Amino acid sequence: MPDLPKKKVGIVSCSGEELAEGTVTRLAALKVLEQLRPADTVTICLPLFLAGGEGDRAFAKLYPTIAIDGCDKRCAARGTEMYSGKPAASIVVTELVAEYGLGKPEGKRHLNASGQQAVEATASELVGLVDELLSKHWNRTAGAIEETGLPVVQTPVQATCSFNSGIPVQNIVVNGKKVTIVALPLIFQQLMDSGNITSEVTAQELLKTVKVYNLIPSDEENDYATVLVYEYLAFIRRQKEGK
Repeated sequence: MPDLPKKKVGIVSCSGEELAEGTVTRLAALKVLEQLRPADTVTICLPLFLAGGEGDRAFAKLYPTIAIDGCDKRCAARGTEMYSGKPAASIVVTELVAEYGLGKPEGKRHLNASGQQAVEATASELVGLVDELLSKHWNRTAGAIEETGLPVVQTPVQATCSFNSGIPVQNIVVNGKKVTIVALPLIFQQLMDSGNITSEVTAQELLKTVKVYNLIPSDEENDYATVLVYEYLAFIRRQKEGK
């Protein structure tokens, strides 16, 4: 299997600016990303994610994410589920404020005292969820937590955004449709390094490995296999030409 980056938790925060609660989500996420858990988290840009950001969507398919929404519209959670899978956890600031008995956050750029308290409460809740998710095994194929009873060893790395998380993607065209395949350059590189040549065995091996990280329609598997071999040959040519 491709050597993907160490597990982190993606944070998708609400992008709504019309409510103070939206500001709370972004400040709480920033506090966790920069101060509380910088080695364990990455940020996923919601507008870029919804607009088709390949790096963000690739990360959210392979790693657990936490959606932080300002209100019960749950735009961050719904957007994540629509394009990459249901978030591993979610927080709604209005619900958290009620649960903690806090006053209503006010102010968009400059929060009032209640808003600042909501930031601290949201960040605290977020840290707890991050730690909980990192202690469990995330099944990349199923996109869900898998209870194994084994500890997960984390390698500290600098916090960053998911676009720079090291998960490459590649677009291919299958039956006239552009499809984004997660980790395909890594799969090609590993196959080439192993000395495999193009054959029916290679086609099936490519398809099998690609299916670990991507959802492939069962009735189009043969079409995908044909395109994958074609792209693999093109990849080899580029490598030999040094491009």
